[in-house]
Amino acid sequence: MIRASQPPAVPPALPRMPAWAQPDGPVANDVDAAFYTGAALGTLDGLVRSEPEWAGSWRQRLALKCAVAAVRLAGRSEEEAALRDAWYLRPSGGDPGPAGSILGAWRYLASRPPAIDAEGLAQVSEWLGLRPDGAYGKLAETVEELAAGDRPAPLAAAAIASYVVARRPDAELLAWWLADLVLARKLRWPRPVPLLAAQLYSSAFRSGDGRGKRVRPGDPAFERAVCVALAVGAGDGLRLALDIARRADRLAAATPKLRAKGAGEAIRRLLDDDAVPSSLSTRNLSRFAARRLFERLQTFEAVRELSGRASFRLYGL
Repeated sequence: MIRASQPPAVPPALPRMPAWAQPDGPVANDVDAAFYTGAALGTLDGLVRSEPEWAGSWRQRLALKCAVAAVRLAGRSEEEAALRDAWYLRPSGGDPGPAGSILGAWRYLASRPPAIDAEGLAQVSEWLGLRPDGAYGKLAETVEELAAGDRPAPLAAAAIASYVVARRPDAELLAWWLADLVLARKLRWPRPVPLLAAQLYSSAFRSGDGRGKRVRPGDPAFERAVCVALAVGAGDGLRLALDIARRADRLAAATPKLRAKGAGEAIRRLLDDDAVPSSLSTRNLSRFAARRLFERLQTFEAVRELSGRASFRLYGL
């Protein structure tokens, strides 16, 4: 049996967000907002381009956080636990329901290169519960124009969101989905990092008029709000990455101690996804063996049980 040394508390290659790159209160002008978002996205860029082996899990965890806010915007009440259940506990290929489909849209965003065409827009819109639209071709062209244009990435993201809502006020969910896609295109990231929707109900999108009204796409202060939201979201994303990286290090240290045949596939799924059901079954791993494997990994603090249940459990970094 191989005994791995204790992993370091902080992985040395993981970028750290400087405190000065995060707003500590209301941001009163566009120059300060641009400064914060530039510094924060520049730091996050180092992590995105390094593509650590756990990047899939990280992106899908961020997708879940965005989906929670998107579900709320859609007038529903499902939180993280309910969304996970809708997605992971459905029959293979089954319908995850309206809220689960919204999660599916953000999972799709996080798992593929940042490009979209009319057919893809139609599919994403269906997942988001929007009525069909005959103008997806024009919208795809607008995405391409903004991605190829000379606007800074945060402003291009704000522009696509404003464009969508101006054309279809009922399509704000799609506006936020596309904003992260355009941001990734402008920054030349291999895959989008879901950031903006998670900040929808944060102070970044609250007006400063004392009434706390949410700043929506197209409002006068919207570009500034997007910049602040990206700065805060990048900071949140890096803190989440730090936690996942620590657990991934523990998982790597625990791997030589595992004897289950087929454990490698389960570990790969943990690194690639937000959660893995305890009922996982593969050609080389039975459900019983998978359950024992996850329980053993939990004793090493390499994974967490995410459902809080005694059965139908879900495990993740």
